[in-house]
Amino acid sequence: MIEGVVVKPLKKIPDERGCIYHMLREDDPLFERFGEIYFSLVYPDVVKGWHLHKGMTLNYAVISGMIKLVLYDDREGSVSKGSLMELFIGEENYSLVKIPPLVWNGFKGIGTKPAIVANCATLPHSLEEIIRLPFQTDKIPYDWKIKEE
Repeated sequence: MIEGVVVKPLKKIPDERGCIYHMLREDDPLFERFGEIYFSLVYPDVVKGWHLHKGMTLNYAVISGMIKLVLYDDREGSVSKGSLMELFIGEENYSLVKIPPLVWNGFKGIGTKPAIVANCATLPHSLEEIIRLPFQTDKIPYDWKIKEE
């Protein structure tokens, strides 16, 4: 685990009309504040990352498809400095992942269809607030290839 990261299983309520996907409510203990909500579509086998937010907390949920979400902690003073987290979230594991500021993150679309990632962020997106790295970098010790065991 990475200090400050929270993974919370979410509810899906299906009926004959369709399905409701719960994500985050203002009375949820994980809710901090509202900055903006946006959606990111990622195609299978495509990596979006790495990126780090200086002050924004991310709240990710995948409402369609599946992703491999990878987090890396290089924060000075963090008890989990140097740790990686690999999570598989989406239709098969519907969860909310809360990512604190200054934690590197990236995700890869997995499976056979595009994934839609929802983010309820605590701040509006700003180019001054985000730092980006290419998904293949020596700074983060992670290989995005499929691991065959």
